[in-house]
Amino acid sequence: MKIEILRDRCISSGNCVELAGKVFAQSEDDSKVILVGGDESDDPQVREAAILCPVGAILIDGELP
Repeated sequence: MKIEILRDRCISSGNCVELAGKVFAQSEDDSKVILVGGDESDDPQVREAAILCPVGAILIDGELP
């Protein structure tokens, strides 16, 4: 699945990092989400992280889950 981050929406809750720390991290600059390891993953936790994002900052295959 292709992952896209909408950093302008991110509020740094960290849910995504807790669920899928191999895919997401928080930047040192502003603590907003960043992708690690590229913008594609088959990790099922990525979809869960997108679902649990309180502000919809993670798109999967171009859409909100």
